[in-house]
Amino acid sequence: MDRIFEIVGDLRKVGPEVFRVESPVPQPCVSVDPEHLRVELAPGAATHLVVLHTERNTSTLDVELGEGAQFEFTELFLGETFAEVRLSQGARSRCRMTVVELSAANASYRIDLNGADAENELGGVFLAMGHDHCVVKLHTAHNVPDCRSNSCIKGVAGDEAVGEFSGLVYVAPDAQRTDARQQSRNVLLSDTARIETMPQLEIYADDVKCSHGATVGQMDADAILYMRQRGLSETQARQLQIEGFVGDIVRRCGVEPLGEALLSLASERLGRQDKE
Repeated sequence: MDRIFEIVGDLRKVGPEVFRVESPVPQPCVSVDPEHLRVELAPGAATHLVVLHTERNTSTLDVELGEGAQFEFTELFLGETFAEVRLSQGARSRCRMTVVELSAANASYRIDLNGADAENELGGVFLAMGHDHCVVKLHTAHNVPDCRSNSCIKGVAGDEAVGEFSGLVYVAPDAQRTDARQQSRNVLLSDTARIETMPQLEIYADDVKCSHGATVGQMDADAILYMRQRGLSETQARQLQIEGFVGDIVRRCGVEPLGEALLSLASERLGRQDKE
């Protein structure tokens, strides 16, 4: 965890209430344990914001993207935080979101695509161990035609932990040529862990491409056996399999050393739980 604080400590700090961006040149910024924060990107502006939660707290983030704005957003949960993000995207805006829950947390995302040719991509991971309760809620609204969204949430739960994902893609009556995809993939590490997943579609237009799916399964026993036959312990084999499962999302957070540090922390946490 020290490595994570070291990395974010080198980023530009964001003020406590309002963060306005006008430059088209993106600069990584960080906000640690914000209670209320509003982010405004002017037309054509670009930035990368990392939000780090370390405390038991509540947090509200409002984001407005102007026409053609480019926004990369990474939200990391190392403390039991209830967080709500409300995002409004203008025409031709692009947003990529990465969410990583490494502790009990409750994260809610409301995404409104309000301008034609807006695009949103969200990748999320939660790792619930012990008696953690990890929650991710996602509501993506296609309010106008010709917008795209793609979300993938991956969950891992062990011990007696509980994970929850609920996702809704809404397509308004006039939102023709919508392209929306939503996926939930989950792995259980014990017989007492539980993951509930509920992806949904609510479509009122007829010229659309929309899909959703959900899976909940166990770890690949054959792969673990294969790795153990080559000298790895069961704990090491499980860690490698989980790293492979969540690594594509965790590593893409936009600040390369931060992605590797998060993956290392997740692996360490899994190893500690295996020893308890």
